[in-house]
Amino acid sequence: MDENEYKNLIEAALFISGKPMNINEIASALGIISVGYLKNAADKLLDEYKNKNGSLIMVKIGDKYELTLKEPYASKVSSLAGSPDITKTSLKILAYISKNEPIMQSSIIKAFGPSSYMHIKELTEKDFLTAKKAGRTKKLETTQKFKEYFKLE
Repeated sequence: MDENEYKNLIEAALFISGKPMNINEIASALGIISVGYLKNAADKLLDEYKNKNGSLIMVKIGDKYELTLKEPYASKVSSLAGSPDITKTSLKILAYISKNEPIMQSSIIKAFGPSSYMHIKELTEKDFLTAKKAGRTKKLETTQKFKEYFKLE
């Protein structure tokens, strides 16, 4: 495989993942063993994007590479990205739970009010929370899907 093919594969992996990836993650996703050669190709691709006149840019943050939009294009087309999977109130409750987990549902109701039942139901249905019976209330904890969705691992 030549260098251009490596660069095309890196570009495709970063585009489809939609998230920053380090060289080992890219190599693993592509099934490539030669990490050194892949890193060299990624760095060359990074330089090419710096000199490219287009709406996309490749950036390196720490040891991770990311394919993203340049400004002002990002702000002009951001409305096309779609709405979030979780309502704002549910997101606030989820953040509170993740910071204080494990936490009892009764504590959430005290903090956020009775409408929290609906939001907790939404979050459990979307598999961001587990709710296990604990006496007259439930013990709430975040799930693996929560960690993956919010890139916490």
